Amino acid sequence: MQVGLDESTDSLDDQAVSTGSLPDEERVQHLLDTAHGRYRGLDEGVVADYIPELGIADPGLFGLAVAGVGGRVFVAGDSSHEISIQSISKAFVFALVCDAIGHDEVWRTVGVNNTGLPFNSVMALELNGGSPMNPMVNAGALATTALAPGATSAAKWKFVHDGLSRFAGRVLELDIAVYESEAANNQRNQAIARLLQSYGRMAFDPLQTTDVYTKQCSLLVSTRDLAVMAATLADGGVNPVTGERVVSAATSRDTLAVMATTGLYEMSGDWLYEIGMPGKSGVSGGIITVSPGKGGMATFSPRLDPAGNSVRGQSATRYLSRALGLNLFASQPEPTAGSRTTTEGSTS
Repeated sequence: MQVGLDESTDSLDDQAVSTGSLPDEERVQHLLDTAHGRYRGLDEGVVADYIPELGIADPGLFGLAVAGVGGRVFVAGDSSHEISIQSISKAFVFALVCDAIGHDEVWRTVGVNNTGLPFNSVMALELNGGSPMNPMVNAGALATTALAPGATSAAKWKFVHDGLSRFAGRVLELDIAVYESEAANNQRNQAIARLLQSYGRMAFDPLQTTDVYTKQCSLLVSTRDLAVMAATLADGGVNPVTGERVVSAATSRDTLAVMATTGLYEMSGDWLYEIGMPGKSGVSGGIITVSPGKGGMATFSPRLDPAGNSVRGQSATRYLSRALGLNLFASQPEPTAGSRTTTEGSTS
């Protein structure tokens, strides 16, 4: 059930809240190098091949990056190797669209709840009266892309391309080979878009929307780029490298909330329990995680588990989340906690 917003909090929307800071630079780099060395030999999982162009990826590639809100970026391994952004784009397009047309409009049209089903599920739509449920699965991402400002597919693509480039801090290029490979094999997404249209949930032509969505997934990014993009959400919507505001602090907050509950598809609960940070994965092997007020982390390795998430990336992120102190749910008791116990307990 959607709860009405408390208008008295509107003035607080742009006040980003810090959760602390990253460890010193030498330690961050040491831990990145340690994680890379520890997990680079992990060879479980398989490379995605349902998009033929993705199936030719070198399974041995493994990159890590951390970007702090202060603008420093730390890298290890194959962090400069470029991959297509794939489903990680969903989080950032959601942010861009929310910022452009408003929190409530996207909430009503797309939704923010986990489907509990695979990312490309048609059944999820049918079971929920045509509601895409959330923007991190294909149905919700298509509905979100359709809401992008612009009366034509070219205008919508420009909005998406420009926005994702601002998140990365540089102009991102389209991987033509990946785009053509996906476009030749995206009949399921086309069908999902048409089904959304039949339920009145598609704000633009379904086939043109699918094409824009396919392009957004085919943009080339490095692991370093992904860390900077994640750090932009951690920094209240300001790119910490370029200093440019990309989206508002309120939009960053909303995006991270959705990522926390749905970013790893049906494994999102396990992810939040183990990692303790909002995250988003993609079938090319990338994963981003965000620690608000501290920074963003990205991993890349093509071998995926059955849910479509990088095996090495998950292991490295789990290690770094704890080693860097990024878990949002981790806390230490105040030194005076013991002396408060008797007083507070006496009221029960």
